Amino acid sequence: MDSRLKANDAVLFIDRKGRRYLKMIRPGSRIEIRGEILADNLIGLDEGSRVKLSSGETFVVLRPTYADLIPHLPRNAQVIYPKDTGPLLIWGDVFPGATVIEGGTGAGAFTIALLRAVGPFGRVISYELREEFAAAARKNVAAFFGDAPNWTLKLRDLYEGFDETGVDRLFIDLAEPARALDAIAHALRPGGVLVCWVPTAIQLKDTVEALQRRPDFSEIESFETLQRHWQVKGLSVRPVHRMVAHSGFTIVSRRMSDAKLEEAASPQAADRADAAGNDEDDVTGEDSER
Repeated sequence: MDSRLKANDAVLFIDRKGRRYLKMIRPGSRIEIRGEILADNLIGLDEGSRVKLSSGETFVVLRPTYADLIPHLPRNAQVIYPKDTGPLLIWGDVFPGATVIEGGTGAGAFTIALLRAVGPFGRVISYELREEFAAAARKNVAAFFGDAPNWTLKLRDLYEGFDETGVDRLFIDLAEPARALDAIAHALRPGGVLVCWVPTAIQLKDTVEALQRRPDFSEIESFETLQRHWQVKGLSVRPVHRMVAHSGFTIVSRRMSDAKLEEAASPQAADRADAAGNDEDDVTGEDSER
């Protein structure tokens, strides 16, 4: 990527106290914070440059990382924050070229993470029930990710089922994941990974117990991620007073095969067969002696 800023880039303005302001470089417009600057004056500058606004205040300008972007993302729905996004992608084992379903799109924050992870040869299919959330997701993906021809957004109630089958990974960010398990099992391939993200302990309990009752899901685990920053300033090396603690629970499970278990293929079954054969030999021997 070119280090120089260009038209329609998202840019962070960072002041001397570390406060961040997310802006877009729209040619012909003015960027206002405390003072203003012409957006055209930023085009061609290297990332990490310092600029002075009309008020005389100086800011550093940088393209936002994903972690920078999400807290500032325009939204009317709660987003999954970066501290949870990383574990979701890793435990969900999202890989380049994967076909992934996202259930519940919200503002599109996690959609952007999935599109980055699957790459240009992967595919992301998002299901969203509410039109205002879908509109926000479309706008944010276009503004902060760019063209995404491998992304499909469907305005549908996923509880009624998915159109796709044989998908590699499936993510659910809904109030009642347990209600969708039949539809999920139909869409997810054997060996595929299901990841549910729920905010409360009651939802955690209901979802895990629903998975435990089903023979088509196994390898169930659940956890939460806590993030604590540290202050390093001279002799003061300590945790900061505030931390990003509970935001939600991650539940991971694997889709099992629907094929009937071949008993003879297992060592235990073979041992049982051998034992049965020995019993028959004993009976035959007794009959012969008589």
